Amino acid sequence: MAEEGRSRAPVRRPGGRTARVRRRVLEAAAELIARDGIGGLRYDQVAELAEVNKTSVYRNWPDRDALVADALATFGADAAPLHDSGDVDADLADFLESLAAATASPQGRALLNVVASARENPELRAVVDEVFDRRLSVLGHRLEVAVERGELPPVESSFLAELLAGPVQLFVTRGARAFTRADAVRVITVVLAGIRATHGT
Repeated sequence: MAEEGRSRAPVRRPGGRTARVRRRVLEAAAELIARDGIGGLRYDQVAELAEVNKTSVYRNWPDRDALVADALATFGADAAPLHDSGDVDADLADFLESLAAATASPQGRALLNVVASARENPELRAVVDEVFDRRLSVLGHRLEVAVERGELPPVESSFLAELLAGPVQLFVTRGARAFTRADAVRVITVVLAGIRATHGT
């Protein structure tokens, strides 16, 4: 039995190390995309920032678009979770706070930089769409629950998402100051008041 235990251990360690290396490379790529855009992404800089050998980056991502796509692919609903506390106003304020933090992160800033380039690149376009679709799906589910409970009138989730996310993106891209809880509450109060007034509730 001891022989078996010793033979299995080395198998687990390389796998864990591989995952850690992959994560560092993708985080480094996102940070550099956020700073320099896709056009300024250089493999030697990615390797240096991730503290890995450059050949490891080339071996795993021989195509730069694949590296960009992987750096953004996991950045979706998990980056800005939307919980159900029973109070839709508070839940959406929490969501906007998380969304602001996510948008200001390297992955979020990289995503904003990629949006323009993605228009002419189907692979990147698919990644960008997936990120926003994940977020919209989470928001849409919470809104459906709110409508069922009578907290909100029937509303198109994509339209409401634009109304809520627009001010957050403006704050983050301008960089004048951080988006605060008070800002989130003001946005929610104004937007939901308009939605409720329009539908007579």
